[in-house]
Amino acid sequence: MNKTSTSVSIATIQNGVARSEGKLSATKEALIFEPLNKKFGLGPYHIERSAISKIEMCYGKGAGVLPVTTEAIRVTLINGLSYEFIIANAKEWLAYLTP
Repeated sequence: MNKTSTSVSIATIQNGVARSEGKLSATKEALIFEPLNKKFGLGPYHIERSAISKIEMCYGKGAGVLPVTTEAIRVTLINGLSYEFIIANAKEWLAYLTP
């Protein structure tokens, strides 16, 4: 992944056992998740990069409990909310999103 103005990848957002496939994109100002199924309720999300306090690698989990992949990142906001994304090239996304 290069440091272009916008990076885009297919991703899965995970919240406990709930998961939603979609498109994750990042600009210099925001991280944006657009779900493929907009009726499911996980997204869309528009996260200002200035609101992010920490980005780290995490496990993508099956059934919300069992680790099934290391290709995932957790985005924690200043207000304590966090979002987990299962995404290919998670290390590259981590490097891209880390200031």
